[in-house]
Amino acid sequence: MAITPEIKQKYDSWLNSPYIDDADKVELRDIAEQPDEIVERFYQDMAFGTGGLRGIRGMGTNRLNKYVVRKATQGLANYMLKSDPEAQSKGVVIAHDSRIMSPEFSVEAAMVLAGNGIKAYLFDSLRPTPELSFAVRELGALSGIVVTASHNPPAYNGYKVYWEDGAQIVPPHDTGIISEVNAIEDFAEVKVMDEAEAKAAGLIVVLGADMDDKYTAAVKEQVVSADAIAQVAEEFPIVYTPLHGTGNLPVQAALKAAGFTQVFVVPEQEAPDGNFPTVAYPNPEEPAVFELGIKLAEEKGSTIVMANDPDADRIGVAVRAEDGTWHYPNGNQIGLLLTEYILDREEVPANAAVISTVVSTPMLDKVTEAHNVKQFRTLTGFKYIGEKIRQFEEGTYDATYVFGFEESYGYLKGTHSRDKDAVVSTMLIADMAAYFHAQGSDILKELDKLYAKYGYYQETLKSFSLSGKAGAEKIKAIMASFRDDSPSEINGSKVIIRRDFLKGEETDLVAGTTTKLDLPSSNVLQFVTENGAHITMRPSGTEPKIKFYFGVKADTQAAVSQLLNETVDAFMASLEQVMA
Repeated sequence: MAITPEIKQKYDSWLNSPYIDDADKVELRDIAEQPDEIVERFYQDMAFGTGGLRGIRGMGTNRLNKYVVRKATQGLANYMLKSDPEAQSKGVVIAHDSRIMSPEFSVEAAMVLAGNGIKAYLFDSLRPTPELSFAVRELGALSGIVVTASHNPPAYNGYKVYWEDGAQIVPPHDTGIISEVNAIEDFAEVKVMDEAEAKAAGLIVVLGADMDDKYTAAVKEQVVSADAIAQVAEEFPIVYTPLHGTGNLPVQAALKAAGFTQVFVVPEQEAPDGNFPTVAYPNPEEPAVFELGIKLAEEKGSTIVMANDPDADRIGVAVRAEDGTWHYPNGNQIGLLLTEYILDREEVPANAAVISTVVSTPMLDKVTEAHNVKQFRTLTGFKYIGEKIRQFEEGTYDATYVFGFEESYGYLKGTHSRDKDAVVSTMLIADMAAYFHAQGSDILKELDKLYAKYGYYQETLKSFSLSGKAGAEKIKAIMASFRDDSPSEINGSKVIIRRDFLKGEETDLVAGTTTKLDLPSSNVLQFVTENGAHITMRPSGTEPKIKFYFGVKADTQAAVSQLLNETVDAFMASLEQVMA
């Protein structure tokens, strides 16, 4: 790959900059004879997107390092100071996960905030993302930062920004912060105060157990069936794994507070470790991460294993059937079960509302309709669910939040957090499983009952990793192709609705009418066919991937499985032509 003059200039400027530490320049000199590597590291500045930063660690403008973190934080500081006259005293809460360089990046962010006179609340060690969200509101902070790359491979890290409502930034704050970050042209514009000096001045304040206790108390309030837990606690062993991340201590505290007594943590995966040595990558959506947990469950006689991702905002579940086989309910299935469980077991207000996303299962429509509760759909990303909670509280809608989920294994009961919360969700799934156990049932049996009641729905996700500059261009071309030349039918069924979330339009292809979508603009396309299939495509916002979501419905389990396979195969055949 050829190095353009612009890329060469960027590379040389880092090598010659007095701002870049000599130790970091060694890494840059090591790639001097690797033109492809230089291009990948410098062909662009790592974009501060609508949620923040995420990328591979290393030196370069397109890598995550302390200089990029400092620049992002200076941009955030500039925006805060322009947005609120009390920004310096309200401050920012900072948390981090177990990833390599997460503690160091957290301190770098705190020192930049201090350099701008903004108070930084820094946790004394790793904490889950939902506790950061909780702490922002608890402390009345203006903003929050989490240093994490969620479930990405070990080479990645990231930087997510939250606003004073405890949710990830949305318009106008996201675009405002992006503009401030992009306006910084020289690292010399970044203000940094020494850590010790900042602590002495009261500009870096360390948070510890007191905030943990408050968070655990808030999580405990979301218990649904305390009586059932008390009834079966001694005979209902639970296996849990944090996958080397932040979940271990807070999840154990939450389960204990809820009344569970037989909790077993996978010992090989208990300690925080950014290399994630026991898994290919720490994604609780993948059955492979449950191997050690299932082994422990067999030893302890447990029928359920729960796993969190490194920053403990997602949860996956493995459940043992009566015949001894293990099954892995997906994010939609757990979300549906929890929705039904909460609406069945709790008294909800007349204006109760459930929130999900445009790529989550359409079966939720049936569940909320049966319970006569409102339902809202947002764009992909839990920050939009957090935004809706705020809008409910502000009176924008006549609705009270009860539960929210997205198909990518993220759930939230309660409003103590404004992001998906695997701590409360781990407790809630255990709560639900304990209740089913007390009734002589289990998660798999109850899932079968749901399908018998509402109809058979099935979903799947296909994704393609297309990394680097060439990959980004390919993803852009695929989206443009389907946008400009949309399919008229999929698997022999006519496309009757086309939604283009970038243009903000829904087209009824039968009636020939177009209406506006009441959602922010996003590069997402969705097709609905005559037989009820939903196909949605979008570039990932956190990984170099393009994702395709499929959902179908039918009258029987066998029929829905066959229809899903046929729909996926038909769509993938058309995709192959585009990608060729």
